Amino acid sequence: MKIGLIGDYNKDVTAHVAIPLAIGLASKDLLQTVQTQWINSEDIPLYDLEEFDGLWCVPASPYKNMQNILRAITFSRENDVPFLGTCGGYQHAALEFARNVLGFTSADNGEVNPDAEMPLISALTCKLVDVSDQIQLQHDSQIANIYNKHSVAEEYHCGYGVNRDYLPIYDASDMKFTGFDADNDPRVLEVPTHKFFMGTAFQPERSALKNRSHPIICAFLEAARSA
Repeated sequence: MKIGLIGDYNKDVTAHVAIPLAIGLASKDLLQTVQTQWINSEDIPLYDLEEFDGLWCVPASPYKNMQNILRAITFSRENDVPFLGTCGGYQHAALEFARNVLGFTSADNGEVNPDAEMPLISALTCKLVDVSDQIQLQHDSQIANIYNKHSVAEEYHCGYGVNRDYLPIYDASDMKFTGFDADNDPRVLEVPTHKFFMGTAFQPERSALKNRSHPIICAFLEAARSA
C-alpha cells in the first residue's frame, strides 16, 4: 500500500516528524505494510497520483503552490481515492470543495490573500498553538463512528481555520461539518458519499509522539487498503 503525503516537507515541523510515525503505528495495528512518499506542492504535477492508494494533505500551510494542492485534492475527491487532510489539509479540502463543487470561485485563503473577497479560510480569534481542546462530534457521523464516542480531546497547532460564517454554503452539499468546539467553530469535515474523505483542524498524527496509534489514521489506512 502506498500513501502520498501532499505538502511541503520540513523536518522542523512537528507534524511532519509525527506523520510517518503515526502511519507506522497504524499499519502495525492493521498488519499492513505501508510505503509513504512525500510530494512537495511544487512537484505534484511530476507524479502520477493514480499510483497512490490514499492521499494525506499535511499541515504547514501556506503551501508553496496552493493551486497544485487543490488539484491533488480534486483528484482524490473525483476519483474516490481515500483522503485525509489535517490542519492546513483540512482547510484546503474545504476551499477546494467550495470552489469546484459549490461554484464559489472567489473563496480564498486569507493567510495567502488578506484582501480576499470571500475569506473562507481566515485567522482564528484565538490561535490554537500546541494546545488540546474538546470537540463535540455529531451523532451518526463517520468520525463519531470511528471514535465510537461523541466528545474527544485533540491537539492543535494552527492559527487559521474554516470561517463559520460561510458554513451555510455547504448545507445542501455532500460535504458535512461534523465536529465543533465549545464556541461552535468547525473542526471536522467529511464527505460521507466518498470512500473516505475527512479533514480535521486538529492533528491526530501527534498521538504518535506518545507512541499511540490513532483511530482516524487507522480508518484512513483501512479505506486505502480496500481501495
